[in-house]
Amino acid sequence: MPKIYEYFGFVFFFYSNEHLPIHCHVKKDQQAVKAELEYKHGALSVKFLKVKGKKYYKAMI
Repeated sequence: MPKIYEYFGFVFFFYSNEHLPIHCHVKKDQQAVKAELEYKHGALSVKFLKVKGKKYYKAMI
């Protein structure tokens, strides 16, 4: 689980060899969210999703 970034207790990380679409995980304490990244027609969009088995971190959005 390579850590990308850590900021005020938020840990941004990814798992190598994981499924598409490209995404990263963000966790803080016992809460988590997954951010899917999509690059289409020159624009980057981010979609936040729940992580199975973890409490959804609503304040991220």
